[in-house]
Amino acid sequence: MIFLPLVVLLFMQGCATPKRQIAVPVALQDEAQVPGLSDVRYWVGKDHAELTREGLESVKREQTYLTAIGHKGPIPPAIFLAISGGGDNGAFGAGLLNGWTAAGNRPQFKLVTGISTGALTAPFAFLGPEYDAKLKEFYTTTSTKDIYKERSILALLTSDALNDTRPLWKQLEKHITRDLLDAIAAEYKKGRLLLVATVNLDARYPIIWNLTKIAASSDPKALELFRAVIIASASIPVAFPPVMIEVEAGGQQYQEMHVDGGTMGQVFVYPPSMDLKAAARKAGIERERKLYIIRNSRLDPAWASVERRVLSITDRALNSMIQTQGIGDLYRIFVISQRDGVDYNLAYIPATFNAPKEEAFDPEYMGQLFDMGYEMAAKGYPWQELPPGYDPADDAAQRKTSSSP
Repeated sequence: MIFLPLVVLLFMQGCATPKRQIAVPVALQDEAQVPGLSDVRYWVGKDHAELTREGLESVKREQTYLTAIGHKGPIPPAIFLAISGGGDNGAFGAGLLNGWTAAGNRPQFKLVTGISTGALTAPFAFLGPEYDAKLKEFYTTTSTKDIYKERSILALLTSDALNDTRPLWKQLEKHITRDLLDAIAAEYKKGRLLLVATVNLDARYPIIWNLTKIAASSDPKALELFRAVIIASASIPVAFPPVMIEVEAGGQQYQEMHVDGGTMGQVFVYPPSMDLKAAARKAGIERERKLYIIRNSRLDPAWASVERRVLSITDRALNSMIQTQGIGDLYRIFVISQRDGVDYNLAYIPATFNAPKEEAFDPEYMGQLFDMGYEMAAKGYPWQELPPGYDPADDAAQRKTSSSP
């Protein structure tokens, strides 16, 4: 009985694990920049002043563009789109966007944000209906083999993930091209913004990346970084390898480990520390603002019979935490929207959708989910103006009770 553990121990000692460069020291974290591509990202909670400045500068670019095309009158409403994580459930958002185009009232978004599968969707949603076909292709014809390749069980001991995401990298090499970046850069000059979130696992801190600014850069590494950020945002820890991003700090080279932005949030618009309403008022900007959130998930506690096995229990528990976190994000964004005078609109997968799924990224399942999202939007999507389960009447009654002597 002692022999087997000894063999395993000796085997582990002899196995090579993935190497990495030195992580950024704590004292230098705030200085770390991607060489040649500085000021393209923001530490959530730390860099809100820089993100606010970028937002105000985007309005100036927008006003310059509007003047150039002969626009007169007040500045148009700012329409925001936030796309959540959700893996293969991203087919819902892809279908909704396609159906929204078919309905004929899909707006152009001032700001598009994405996390995880939302980061994969965001560039195409940002560029508009001309890219609907690419979204449909990705979310209805992609299968597991196009996303990742399973490694052996020994990867749990010897590697950085259970799966190899080189197939997904190849997908992005096909779809995320220099021409696509040039199209995004052109929109950046018009005052539009595309943001994606990852998590710096070394610092255990969420990072917002300005993909529009990366696209507008002439640095030859911009395309590689653009793809890397999107992959990182979708790199679920343990399941998928982290993305290592080389940075400089204090004149030295370091490496940061970035993973799925969903480890710290399922959807975002802008950090709570960024007071949009106050900043706009101070800059003399008056405009209507509207937010659309696509939550690529059901919000009801879907029942399932859980096997009495470690992996089944772990999977169920983690999914429960992700769902709860996602609902919490919707409430957080609602509170910020109320503070900043932003009209709140929410879409999510209805509880009535129960298509079977044979595997992750099952094309049949994603096709049905895409079709449902499309049909709902084409008929005029019934956007929800409140987060799930929230009743303003109950909130008002609670405030009245609390203020009573």
